[in-house]
Amino acid sequence: MPGSTKTVVVMPAYNAAATLERTYHDLPKDFADEVLVVDDASKDDTVSVARRLGLRVIRHEKNRGYGGNQKTCYQNALELGADYVVMIHPDYQYDARTIPAAIKILELGICDVVLGNRIRTRNEALAGGMPKTKYFANRGLTILENLLSGQNLGEWHSGFRAYNRRVLETVPYQRNSDDFVFDSQFLVQCVHFGFRLGDIPVPVRYFDEASSINLRRSATYAIRTLWTFAQWYKHKLGGRAPIFDPVQSGPGTRPAESSPT
Repeated sequence: MPGSTKTVVVMPAYNAAATLERTYHDLPKDFADEVLVVDDASKDDTVSVARRLGLRVIRHEKNRGYGGNQKTCYQNALELGADYVVMIHPDYQYDARTIPAAIKILELGICDVVLGNRIRTRNEALAGGMPKTKYFANRGLTILENLLSGQNLGEWHSGFRAYNRRVLETVPYQRNSDDFVFDSQFLVQCVHFGFRLGDIPVPVRYFDEASSINLRRSATYAIRTLWTFAQWYKHKLGGRAPIFDPVQSGPGTRPAESSPT
């Protein structure tokens, strides 16, 4: 990225060989000083594709889960000296060309966290291939999350997120789940620590290779998301939930183990 700041784009990858290259080619190269792919013990050629593209690659020898993958992403982005970190799923579902808009909002100090919103309108989301069940579940849970948090996000469940460095140094994300609820925990933590959240419209692409979780895991995710809010309210009322305790030392409280290649 032009200027004195550094932007690191991180991609938490699992079996993304079919879509990683397309996602990478959409990245505005002037706005990505480093591109880091963290492979969560994929069973396909994700690592080979990333290496062929000349990307920085870290490979987990054992699968650590979606949240565990992001922990490695963020810890290493901070170690690379990132001022801004963009997390985007390498499944080509999100339009990476919108990254400069997200970074500009962070640069101007308007927000500390910027999410890509796939649901600008119902017709647009459905026309992009989003299944109706996923659309209505997303809308319902997002409305409830906004009410509980006092926010006004278009959606809480985006795989396109941009953060300034201070967010990742403040939020104790290493204490979060290694599963999908990591995303919800992280955003509630951002609200708890007083960061400003916003979003930008990002066109959605749903197709066979795009990642998605099944109905059972979606239901589990929703329940754990609501449990996160229950923990937060308990914490605010004087109880203790460690994921809302301040970081004691170092970014994210502890370094993530990884195997750079």
